[in-house]
Amino acid sequence: MLVSALFELAEPLRLAMLVLGVLLGLTIGVIPGIGGVFGLTVLVPLTYTLDPVSAFALLLGMSSVTTTSDTVPAVLLGVPGTVGAAATVIDGHEMAKQGRAAEALGAAYTASLIGGLFGAALLAMALPVMRPLVLFLNYGDLLAITIFGMTLVAMLSGGSQVKGLLAALMGVLVSLVGLDPYEGVERYTFGALYLWGGFPTPIVFLGLFGLSELGALMGRGKILRGQAQPEPGGLGRGARAALRNWPLVLRSSALGSLLGAVPGVGVMVIEWIAYGSAARKPGPGPAFGHGNVRGVIGPESANNAKEGGALLPTLAFGIPGSATMAILLGAFSIHGLTPGPRMLDTDAVLLVTMILSIALANLLGAAICLGLTPLLARIALVPARLLVPLALVFVLLGAFDTNKSPLDLAVLFGFGVLGILFKSAGWSRPAFALGFILGPNLERFSVLTYQISGWTWLSQPFVVVILAMTLAGLLRRLMPARNDMTKVGAAVMSSPISRDIWLTGALTVVAAAMVLGSWNLPFAAALFPRVAGAAAVLIGGGIWISEKVARRVKGAALAEGSSVSSAPNQSMAGRPNQRLVAMAVLLGALILGFGHLAGPFLFVLLTLLATPSRRPLRAVIAALAVLAIIYLVFDRLVPQTWPAPLITSLFG
Repeated sequence: MLVSALFELAEPLRLAMLVLGVLLGLTIGVIPGIGGVFGLTVLVPLTYTLDPVSAFALLLGMSSVTTTSDTVPAVLLGVPGTVGAAATVIDGHEMAKQGRAAEALGAAYTASLIGGLFGAALLAMALPVMRPLVLFLNYGDLLAITIFGMTLVAMLSGGSQVKGLLAALMGVLVSLVGLDPYEGVERYTFGALYLWGGFPTPIVFLGLFGLSELGALMGRGKILRGQAQPEPGGLGRGARAALRNWPLVLRSSALGSLLGAVPGVGVMVIEWIAYGSAARKPGPGPAFGHGNVRGVIGPESANNAKEGGALLPTLAFGIPGSATMAILLGAFSIHGLTPGPRMLDTDAVLLVTMILSIALANLLGAAICLGLTPLLARIALVPARLLVPLALVFVLLGAFDTNKSPLDLAVLFGFGVLGILFKSAGWSRPAFALGFILGPNLERFSVLTYQISGWTWLSQPFVVVILAMTLAGLLRRLMPARNDMTKVGAAVMSSPISRDIWLTGALTVVAAAMVLGSWNLPFAAALFPRVAGAAAVLIGGGIWISEKVARRVKGAALAEGSSVSSAPNQSMAGRPNQRLVAMAVLLGALILGFGHLAGPFLFVLLTLLATPSRRPLRAVIAALAVLAIIYLVFDRLVPQTWPAPLITSLFG
């Protein structure tokens, strides 16, 4: 079968389709906010006239490498190209600030390559024995795995585990906005049809990580921090780091493959679990969150390996292991294929060509990205006044492309401001993101587990093992942090306007309001918001009280000394964020007013002409280049219908 599949895939047309899919996937991954789901949605109808081998070479070639190229904006700009690169931002972008962008990219691409090949190999070996593996996990097991994932909050919360836990609970509460899946009632939608499906995840991530990092980039003037310079030989050093950490690569790849095979888990959960697993054994080098290369290797290995894992239940049972696999099922029906155990007999050669397509796509994608890394790393030297407007265009277009509604931009701005506040106050954006991702799964698995098993699920062997590991991990991390509340209060005293106190108070009030807002909801719809909201109120109140007590105990001397020294820096730090928000609002207005082509063109032209250098020719060339890229990607490569700009309704 392997030899037959190689001959089938080696035909020129089929290889051309695979290469085309890889190139499309790399392009889509680089543009923030689009992602593999969008690419598959556009490409599936184009496969009507192709034979099955060519069709799936194109589709799998595209979907396999979007999580390879999404590392580029994650590392260089701190903007995740897809939601699967959010964890890579934490250490990858920090490495870029230190002049280690090439090292981060080299490590990421090497880890992605190994992870993708691992997932393809696992898919080949596991297909015959897939049924018992999938049927082994029940809802109680999935609930235990989700709870285990929530314990990673303490690792991702920076200096304060308590603040990280509050941020995660707020993420859980925000994820509950929309139609309740059990009673069908609205929760916190305020009558807006847009919110029935909840806040769009790509927009939340672009706002939370993208806008806040672009604001910080404006403050620094370039990607590099201070006097840092690009380090020579970074590409080879990063590749060697990935190979040297082969146990982490294989462990993360196994996590990605196995969790990818569990329907409903998703790449967002997988990458955070892989990041947390890597953080448990930090190894040599900086701490996690401060430029540790292992913080790049772990999630990048896992998010590429998940593609093979997600294909397992799709092929074996017709149960999609991810959103991309759900769209792929449509391609199966188009070509007259029925996923299931019989495919192992009737279409075995086609299955092997699909596995080979995944493996070859990862090889080709990693090779292309590694070849471009030296050029991409030079972006770290580009001044922020040129880089930020160009990046901002694609962040806003990526968000606006989600639903093509003005509310997309409003949600982006709202979470962008939240991300800026979290970053300036030292709060954990990854913890909030993890809570937002795991919230729906946590609620769904809790309700279904209780309906099926009651409380007996706590006695299941797998659940006992996972919860014991969770409890042991929490105790181990909380024991050194038993004075965490006092540390929180002492840290807040370095802020003259008590930004920490105000943010804590605002989050606590929002949590209390959400608890009160659930009062008239049916029991099944109200239970989880009440539990999560009450926990957030208790933790937020505890932080607030500890801050007040710490101020009183430490005395006025420490407070006054830190206030005077930090006030000018905070004032200066706030100005770039204010300029960024103003630029984002201007760009949003131009997109709505003049359309997705003319709006970005005018924005880039105006912002570059407003820079101190004021080089009209360079501004025109940059604006035309942005216009050409948008036209090729959004109008020719993946054509779609955009809303009519407001100017046409005024003069039409």
